Amino acid sequence: MMMMKLIIFSSLLLETLTMSTPSSSSPPTTSSEEGLCHIYNSGRSADCLGKQLDRVPWKQFPSTLEDIDLSYNRLQAVHADDFLSLPQLRILNLRYNNISHIDNDAFKNNTLLEQLDIFNNSLQEIPATSLTPLLSLKQLYMSNNLYKHATLAASFSEFVKLQVLSMGGPLVMGLKKDDFLPLKNIRLQGFAIKCSSNLSYYEPGSLAVIQTKQMGFDMAIDQRPNALPDMLRDLANKTFGVIQFRNLFEFTYYMGKNDLFQSLKDITASQIIFHRGKFNENLLRMALMNLQVAPMKRLRLQYIDFARSPTFVDSGAGSSITDLVLDKLDLWYISNPDILRFDWRFTWFNKIKELSIQYVYFNSAPCDSWVEMAGVKFLDVSNNRLKNDFIFNQRCNYKGTMPNLYSFNLSSNELTSLKDLSLLTKEFQQMQVLDLSNNRLGSAEDSRDCVWQHNITRLIARHNYFESEALGCLPTTVHYLDLSYCDLDKLHMTYFEKATSLKELLLSGNKIKFIPSKWKSPSLQSLALDGNSFGLISKASFQDMPQLSLLRAGNNPYHCTCELYAFIQDTMLKRKVNVTDWSWNYKCYHPEAFLNTFISTYFPSQVACDIRLVIIICVATTTAVILILMLICYIFDLPWYTKATYQIIRAKYRAHKERAAGETGTFTYHAFISYSHSDADWVRLELLPCLENNRSPYRLCIHERDFMPGKWIIDNIIENIESSRKVIFVLSRNFVNSEWCNYELYFAQQRAMGKTFSDIILVVKEAIDPSSLPSKYCKLKKMLSTKTYLEWPEQVNQQVFFWEQLKSVLGKPTMIRGGAQSVKSRTSSVGGVSVVMEDVYPAAVKPYTDEEAEPKKESNQRQIPVVAL
Repeated sequence: MMMMKLIIFSSLLLETLTMSTPSSSSPPTTSSEEGLCHIYNSGRSADCLGKQLDRVPWKQFPSTLEDIDLSYNRLQAVHADDFLSLPQLRILNLRYNNISHIDNDAFKNNTLLEQLDIFNNSLQEIPATSLTPLLSLKQLYMSNNLYKHATLAASFSEFVKLQVLSMGGPLVMGLKKDDFLPLKNIRLQGFAIKCSSNLSYYEPGSLAVIQTKQMGFDMAIDQRPNALPDMLRDLANKTFGVIQFRNLFEFTYYMGKNDLFQSLKDITASQIIFHRGKFNENLLRMALMNLQVAPMKRLRLQYIDFARSPTFVDSGAGSSITDLVLDKLDLWYISNPDILRFDWRFTWFNKIKELSIQYVYFNSAPCDSWVEMAGVKFLDVSNNRLKNDFIFNQRCNYKGTMPNLYSFNLSSNELTSLKDLSLLTKEFQQMQVLDLSNNRLGSAEDSRDCVWQHNITRLIARHNYFESEALGCLPTTVHYLDLSYCDLDKLHMTYFEKATSLKELLLSGNKIKFIPSKWKSPSLQSLALDGNSFGLISKASFQDMPQLSLLRAGNNPYHCTCELYAFIQDTMLKRKVNVTDWSWNYKCYHPEAFLNTFISTYFPSQVACDIRLVIIICVATTTAVILILMLICYIFDLPWYTKATYQIIRAKYRAHKERAAGETGTFTYHAFISYSHSDADWVRLELLPCLENNRSPYRLCIHERDFMPGKWIIDNIIENIESSRKVIFVLSRNFVNSEWCNYELYFAQQRAMGKTFSDIILVVKEAIDPSSLPSKYCKLKKMLSTKTYLEWPEQVNQQVFFWEQLKSVLGKPTMIRGGAQSVKSRTSSVGGVSVVMEDVYPAAVKPYTDEEAEPKKESNQRQIPVVAL
């Protein structure tokens, strides 16, 4: 905490002392409307900065104001009524105006004022009378005005709460012993004095009464260099946080022999700063020689114009700076890198714990420089435009160098080779932290065969240009790895499998398009993936990271899917992983309907995302469909149709093979008769005699007579139906109950498909109710409903007309091919003897009886004689 205060006050004094003179300053331009102040913070603050005001707009101010900023305007005076109505005012900023006069009563009603800033105005006298009522003042900035002296009025002794005071200006030619006497009983936090760049006098004891923690000098002693020892003696035996000298030698390099810093050994300070000014090796050696014995721990040289004296000659006797013990040495913005070895040696770095060299732009690191930095624990050489060969010399032997180095900062340079850096640092046995950010590292060509020191635990390589293959050249011992903003488009999984100690990984701002599901990192605890290009993330992405507890993955073009929803829900419910940037940085990019929708408000349906529910629904639906199909098959007897279709296809295939063998021709029969076994008598006694025993007989096919013995019944049925021009169905209740009749009807229907149903002739021998027919006779139902059929009359006198109708439907008998013969004309000849085939079916024909196994009525059945030739 104390160190932070020292840094704050040091910055404050530096700002105060580095401001330009009134004549060279100009207020910033602004586009705001002239004369309009912005009142905010519930009427407690007013912003009038840069409004081009030439007077205080007091009428606009509410009485509740506590803070007013009137800086960078054109005010020329402060009048008694400007702040009269503001009794609550605590902060007033009037810097960078042109104020040359302040009324004596200007602040009489502002007794609560704690901070007053009248820096960089045109006041010719310190406004002691105007300031008298301000007994609550804590910070008073009134330097860089046109005062000609720095003498404080006795009333300043009343400012017992004062903590920070800056005073003086470019016209103050010197300091007198009694100038700051009113401050002898006031303990300040910060004091800054500005004098002319051509200091004319300094009375010893002028600063002896000052009690402060931060001391700032802005004065050039080119003409009176011996004033510096007097000032340092006035500070002897005191303890300071920071002592700062600005422009100590502004125009010339000190060539004298007198030791100007001899009294430093009597001053205790945490840090001494030399800001700007001209230094040569002579003046720098004087300062460092005395710092070797002074109780000071930190030294900063910034914006120094360094040059060697023309007469400097290296005697070869070695450096006189061999025992400079500092906690920290800062060399910033030095115009000449020769300051690093101002006496041709680097020995002054030997006992520095923390060395920071920035914006010096040195172009080489000699081999002996590494040897001389034996005591350095923290080395910062960032912002120096270093290239590979500037920092790494293959001819140097780095073994045993930098034995105490813990942290090495090489950021913001122009380095390109990881291999060279690994060779440079592999001998730094204690190094654990390496900062390589803001370089040009990462090409695969310059990232091969790396050999790193095994103690590196923290690697910072943000803002480089890494290819995925280059990750394999990084040290695998790290606990912390920062690869943010490195243009990475994919991850090198092999490296992460080897980096078993990795606990924190930063990959923000890259172009990673895919997160592998088998990303193994057993020790990883914190992961940053925000600002990349991947859209898919799921629970499987991090399942092989058992220690992961912190995740930052916002600002990615997410595809709002069930996997993403499941991941978010699982993460939020289990709370094992804390998503640190949830939820404003998580928006949907795809699908377009959800574009810019917050993922926290994305809730897909349970059916769409629950795979178990989907499986249950699919199984249930499939089961229901199967059951419905089975029911339909049962109701409409689909197995029977399937079986029949199979049989007809098989028969047609056989017929095709037979036709291919040459057995082709026209119809063999005029008609195929399909009837039930129970109606056989009617067919034999009535139908056949009437149609076959004519002058012009019809050739009919019945199964009992004309089926080929030895053939399959189905084949006989199909072949004879195909060989018949017409098919006559003798319908009766027995026909409906016959399985073979059903087959014959089905095959006839299949034969008629694509042609016409006129080839089918229905003869209703017994009255049948179509609605009573089984479902498998749906075609028969339709034909009975839509097709004209013949009905056998019971009256004998009507039967003649019936036969005429049937003959007209059959048409006139024409010539039929004689290639096929009925059973009557088929004989078997054995040894020249004619055998008459009896009316007994062979094995392949005999089973062709009704499935109902009707009792044979032998007395009523007359066999058709088979004639042997």
